[in-house]
Amino acid sequence: MNYFSLNHKAPTVNFEEATVNGIAPDKGLYFPESLIPLDKLMLETIEFMSNEQIAYEVIRQFVNKSIPKKELRKIIAETLNFDFPLVKLDERTYSLELFHGPTMAFKDVGARFMARCLGYFNRNKKDQKIRVLVATSGDTGGAVAHGFLGVEGVEVIILYPSGKVSEIQEKQLTTLGQNITALEVDGTFDDCQAMVKQAFLDEELSTLNLTSANSINVARWLPQMFYYFFAYKELKPLHKKLVFSVPSGNFGNICAGMLAKSLGLPIEFFVAATNLNDTVPQFLKTGTYSAKPSTATISNAMDVGDPSNFVRIQQLYSNDTEALKETFTSFSFSDDETKKAMKEIYTKTNYITDPHGAVGYLGWQKIKEEFPDALGIFLETAHPVKFLETVEETLSTKIAIPQQIKELVINNKQSIKIKNYDELKLFLKK
Repeated sequence: MNYFSLNHKAPTVNFEEATVNGIAPDKGLYFPESLIPLDKLMLETIEFMSNEQIAYEVIRQFVNKSIPKKELRKIIAETLNFDFPLVKLDERTYSLELFHGPTMAFKDVGARFMARCLGYFNRNKKDQKIRVLVATSGDTGGAVAHGFLGVEGVEVIILYPSGKVSEIQEKQLTTLGQNITALEVDGTFDDCQAMVKQAFLDEELSTLNLTSANSINVARWLPQMFYYFFAYKELKPLHKKLVFSVPSGNFGNICAGMLAKSLGLPIEFFVAATNLNDTVPQFLKTGTYSAKPSTATISNAMDVGDPSNFVRIQQLYSNDTEALKETFTSFSFSDDETKKAMKEIYTKTNYITDPHGAVGYLGWQKIKEEFPDALGIFLETAHPVKFLETVEETLSTKIAIPQQIKELVINNKQSIKIKNYDELKLFLKK
């Protein structure tokens, strides 16, 4: 399988080239040239397969010959060495917990998969360092930092908006050292992301072997399909239609779910649940896509005013918005609504959600009457402890601190403050 640029002005590339490049030379995101539906027998017998077997069958057409089968199976095994439990909250509502990895965020899967792919691609180039440049609005930074920590021949530079990530999120990306450097940006996530994109397209930096670990990178984006197959595996014996409500910022996670559906996974409907950063909900209402500066919220990982991956969702539906609306919608929720949902869930079920999961829950509540025979699965994308102050204040309760977080918070933060692209460029050229 090859990948083409969604700007249609760059050569097609294989999986290795798409991963190493990060973004196409014409500034477009890479997208698969073709999609082969999965064997129906696999979906019919999925409950008898291990998660590793499922992941291999799902991802292999996208990797193709870039990584040998044996090595790909090893990468998957190392990526998926933790659980993805479904928690039943009521007869129709489930939380899919994606925070049982090393940094307690859903992005661990994509970061670990990509790190191991890059390590394989760089195996015979020990004198040629790859520089991974990534912007984060919260959890991406920590997941990428831990996923790539100590990977030989790879240097990671993480840009994050100063004062706009939680304390634990900041510690996860600023305390590791080794091959990880954190750049603290005086601005928003959108500023960080714009600087990263500009660096990729700067001819003066073309010799630095830059790539991205944001969900714009195919190796970070594609493994997120796994979550939806794992949930289907667990719920298949119930013989119910499934609706997924996904807390959405850069729209990579929900886009991966919709790609899974295009491969044959029987998902009835998707809800992209956003916070006040409502670019996509407004697009669906007006037909006009109007990016805007991001607004800070308590669900900071979704504070994205110009979600990169929405263009991939549009490509899945051949840019036909009416066709898209048949299986997809998007709603925006305020911080007050989010806190109210957190309280409602806790009061009714004694289950604690983080702000992002609560936004996902709200998306399902908004749509569930339209699907009376369906089960709703919202994605709980981060452990509540990562938003300790907000969760404890909202629920008037104390959260048990996992040991790995206790060890983390005593570490000293190390970051380099920058204000603009010129300062980033100066750092990269050192």
